[in-house]
Amino acid sequence: MRKWNRLVVKVGSNTICKPNGKLNFRLLDILVRTLSDIKSDGLDVVLVSSGAIAVGFNKMGFKEKPKDIPVKQACAAIGQGELMYIYEKLFSDYGHNTAQILLTKDVFDHPERRANVVNTFEELFKLDVIPIVNENDTVSYDEIISIGDNDTLSAIVATLINADGLVIFSDVDGLYDKNPYEFPEATLIKKVTEITDDIINMASGSNSKVGTGGMVTKIHAATMALNHNIETVIAHGKDPCVLYDILDGKNVGTIFTKE
Repeated sequence: MRKWNRLVVKVGSNTICKPNGKLNFRLLDILVRTLSDIKSDGLDVVLVSSGAIAVGFNKMGFKEKPKDIPVKQACAAIGQGELMYIYEKLFSDYGHNTAQILLTKDVFDHPERRANVVNTFEELFKLDVIPIVNENDTVSYDEIISIGDNDTLSAIVATLINADGLVIFSDVDGLYDKNPYEFPEATLIKKVTEITDDIINMASGSNSKVGTGGMVTKIHAATMALNHNIETVIAHGKDPCVLYDILDGKNVGTIFTKE
């Protein structure tokens, strides 16, 4: 079993939303139930979740994700409250309280703000609360224009709270030697102990209609985490119950570790 005491789990829009952009409530319930169960075992759990923009544009009746940045930011403002309400309701059903933390990446470059964020997380852990993190898209447009993405944010959060493990859910089983959507013979790489140029070159862009990131940002996140001795697992998000297998040390997805 992996000796993790503090875990960050990142889910993207391509995981929690259906191909049409609407929330996948069945998957969300499984995700929340699994995280609640893990939390009840004594682990500190942080959920980094995208999806506010998707929820917002669906709530407003848009047929597809807007391309105009101010419209996207407006959709994020509309959708974030709705998304948190859903998470709060589901976690409450399984006996856990949640807290919303909206961050921008410049917070981490300011020592006082950084300390405040760390202190907030630590107090929430003491209160046995599950923090749910998203980038503040109404203020920052890094994720919106695909520069940062919540993959990077999840790695930053993991380093701030001294997490032992980071699990990033994707729409593929892990890192392949080539794009599995284009090459059926692509081979899944089970373990990475050093992130080289060859590993980076294997990454490909997102194939999702609702997500913003791809394998490239996940590799960057894994690099950041690995530099802080945090193990990272990239796995398919179709069944969040794989978190049990990951914590049990089973061979799931692609693990980035120095061991």
